[in-house]
Amino acid sequence: MTTATDIRGLFERYAAAYATRDPDAIVALHAEDTQFWLHLDAEPVRGRPAVRETFAGFFRDWPEFGFDVHRVLTGDGFWVLDWALTAVLTDAAGSRRPVRFDCVDLVTVDAQGLVVRKDTFVDHLQAQRALAP
Repeated sequence: MTTATDIRGLFERYAAAYATRDPDAIVALHAEDTQFWLHLDAEPVRGRPAVRETFAGFFRDWPEFGFDVHRVLTGDGFWVLDWALTAVLTDAAGSRRPVRFDCVDLVTVDAQGLVVRKDTFVDHLQAQRALAP
């Protein structure tokens, strides 16, 4: 069983890999049969290769992706991350504008200390307002 202290360390490594936008480092912290589900009218993605490609796609599509952590709750075998996605988007005319919206991650970790499931929930109304032209 993974303790809350183990989970906090895993979260710190995970957040560091995300901050450097390194999909290989991120999926190295996932189990082979991992699942990622972005709850925005999408189906879950299963397995390390598919999860890696999904994250790599996010970083390609959002080159100035970042995040602000509001709080992290850890327990035996899980963490909950309350965070805000931050980014700067550039339109076809070259105009740049910052965007920000809230998200929550529910992450389940196995006894070996690997992520087996990550569910990301997005504040849909905030995202719509932030992404509207």
